[in-house]
Amino acid sequence: MDNDVYGHVNNVVYYSWFDTAVNAHLIEQGALDIHGGQTIGLVIETQCNYFAPLAFPQVVDAGIRVAHIGSSSVRYELGLFAAGEPLSAASGHFVHVYVDRATRRPVPLPQRLREVLQALQP
Repeated sequence: MDNDVYGHVNNVVYYSWFDTAVNAHLIEQGALDIHGGQTIGLVIETQCNYFAPLAFPQVVDAGIRVAHIGSSSVRYELGLFAAGEPLSAASGHFVHVYVDRATRRPVPLPQRLREVLQALQP
């Protein structure tokens, strides 16, 4: 997204990057079907710490790890980096609760999703 009046990407965009990084990874790994899947993830908690500004048109890299896997929830931890930089410009977490698309009630994590999540644990 474009820079705000302060010359950097607005802080709310970082949350969008977190969500995009996680969902893109899950889709690429065949663990999430955002259009037709019966199970979807809803964000119930999110937090971010900012260390350095990021500005368009910088390339931003995201690092993802899974800190906790529950029966229907996952806590992701993320770092956002200006491309090529060793220190994160921001880090944070969010929690998905996986629910049935129709009822919006929590469901156990599907096996393929659990496998992909386990590969992201430290």
